[in-house]
Amino acid sequence: MEKVKEKISELGTSRLIVILFLIVLLIIATLQGQNMATVSSDIINRFGMNLFFSLAMVPAIISGTGLNFGITIGILAGILGGLISIEMGLTGLFGVFAACLMAVPFALVVGFFYGKLLNAVKGNEMVVGTYVGYSIVSLMCIGWLILPFKSENMIWSIGGEGLRTTITLDGYYDRALSDLASFEVLGVTITTGILVVCAIACFLMFVFTKTRLGISMKSAGSNPIYAQAVGINVDRMRIIGTMISMVLGAVGIIMYAQAYGFYQLYNAPLTMSTAPVAAVLLGGASTKKIKIGHVILGTFLFQAIITVSVPVAAILAPDGGLSDVVRTIVSNGIILYALAQARGNK
Repeated sequence: MEKVKEKISELGTSRLIVILFLIVLLIIATLQGQNMATVSSDIINRFGMNLFFSLAMVPAIISGTGLNFGITIGILAGILGGLISIEMGLTGLFGVFAACLMAVPFALVVGFFYGKLLNAVKGNEMVVGTYVGYSIVSLMCIGWLILPFKSENMIWSIGGEGLRTTITLDGYYDRALSDLASFEVLGVTITTGILVVCAIACFLMFVFTKTRLGISMKSAGSNPIYAQAVGINVDRMRIIGTMISMVLGAVGIIMYAQAYGFYQLYNAPLTMSTAPVAAVLLGGASTKKIKIGHVILGTFLFQAIITVSVPVAAILAPDGGLSDVVRTIVSNGIILYALAQARGNK
């Protein structure tokens, strides 16, 4: 009995509640006669396409800037790199990785200046990050109208100026990575390609946290006064952490888009920072501490609940058209719950 209590204590009450909620949803879905192989495939797919966003929280938190609500700026950098790859007509796996390479310089530049801003507003990083992220997304609504892209697959067919709201990747690199070496097990599709890339990224981030730079970054984030005393440039560590976070956000949107099949512009990236923030908090992270395990567990729980809740609601209310309403309520409810729990985490 004591061992059970210890395990529950290690898991955390908030995560236990979320896991139990997911189990209840899965039981209901099974009783409804849903195709659980399809549901499982969707969970795996969504897990792979969203993991990079959650992973982007790691360098931000360990460097001391907290939960990166400004990740939308990095996402915009990734979209820009992706659109350039489409303009150049790049396809397949080469198109995916070329888009990532072209997005990285943009992400590094915006990450540097955003890091400088966060250093100027220490203590209010998350509030400022939310404001700046929303502001830049709004500013880029103008940018998407005036940037000199010429591809007929991206610009409006009438008028020929400005980019469409949705840019399809069909014919370019739609699911190029997700379908790479994919296979089925008992009807469940395993998207090997993107899962392998996610595993490599998690491993590299784990290794990075053990390097001299990673340890210095942790010291700067956990105890800046001590770090400054031993010669660590705290502001520099915070900027580097922010730059890495932005790069992961930029790569993340390309991973997301190739699995989804579209780039969505204008206001679409506006709230994309809240889901990864909630995911890592559900996984056990806090505003000051995070592990790779928190990223993996939290992303899986968050995406699994979102994936399962929608078809369950659709069957419970087939004529009400409530599936989108339920998706919004459940996703926002999870986000609010995770943020509420964050205050008590240490």
